[in-house]
Amino acid sequence: MTAALHDDYPPPGEWTTDDLDRLPDDGRRHELLDGNLIMSPSPTRLHQSIAGRLMAALEETCPADLDVTQGVAVRISRTRAFIPDLLVTELDAAVRNPSHYRPNEVLLVVEIVSEGSRSIDRVLKPALYAEADIPYFWRIETETGIVVHAHKLDPVKQIYVETARMPDGILLPEPWEMDIPLARITPRAR
Repeated sequence: MTAALHDDYPPPGEWTTDDLDRLPDDGRRHELLDGNLIMSPSPTRLHQSIAGRLMAALEETCPADLDVTQGVAVRISRTRAFIPDLLVTELDAAVRNPSHYRPNEVLLVVEIVSEGSRSIDRVLKPALYAEADIPYFWRIETETGIVVHAHKLDPVKQIYVETARMPDGILLPEPWEMDIPLARITPRAR
């Protein structure tokens, strides 16, 4: 099975999270959707600048019992694993220094929509994060400026309900009170 993994061919049957652990670090994001391997190219400078700036801004106001990080997988099941651009987790889970989290350890996931991931970030990932009972989901659009879409889980329907669409900054009462001006997360430009 290891030889097959190095050639990017699926192992017999379906891919699992165990297979992800054996993949080489090749600079691509390796995610799983129902046993199918999804590989994404490295993100752009705009994407990474927004992620870095937002991470720093969230850390400034984050309660002491939570942790903000980026690029760490959430393993939803044995055949589903996604890597959010940013995530907020319980500090108790973060101190283990994990390479992945369980959904019940995650409070917020953030996806920054890229040209090659529009359908996945707008439709697929939110549906599966909601099914996994992750309480908050943010989607950041960048096509016509930076717009943050904040969503909260409706636990009965297991879907996200948009609570705010913020083109001027992040002003929210939950998951904790925050007021982050848009300039704080906007990358430098000429």
